Amino acid sequence: MKITVETIVRSQIDSVWSAWNNPDDIKQWNAASSDWHTTASTVDLRKGGSFSSRMEAKDGSMGFDFAGTYTNVVPKEYIEYELEDGRVVSITFAGEENGVRVTETFDADAEMPPEQQRQGWQSILDNFARHVEGNQGSLLAENGAVFRINSNSSDVCLINK
Repeated sequence: MKITVETIVRSQIDSVWSAWNNPDDIKQWNAASSDWHTTASTVDLRKGGSFSSRMEAKDGSMGFDFAGTYTNVVPKEYIEYELEDGRVVSITFAGEENGVRVTETFDADAEMPPEQQRQGWQSILDNFARHVEGNQGSLLAENGAVFRINSNSSDVCLINK
């Protein structure tokens, strides 16, 4: 069974793509509820590359690694990966008049009710949109590197080199 969730992020594709794939950003938005957080994240964004996010309850009662291998990457358009349990996830990034539509389609986990999975993934996607929209900053290009300057702080983040 496939489940699909989506949101519109009111931002430019560069900011959306960067926040989706930057481990520092992932740690800020990747949680389905306020009592969970992502404590570690790694991303090797290329076909055959791997990713991992450590998700934990804030009270320390439980946690798990969400990890897999990228099977297809089309920069600023599409990501597909296979989770360690063999389920497949695809994400499309489509520019629209009011922002970027992010659509995730994933194979349901047989052990959890589908609606609970849909709600959890949608909540994470909604957190992602709020994170990007709340961190609108300027982009600065210098010597082939692209940096994002966060308008809410003095943070500067390397996006692409």
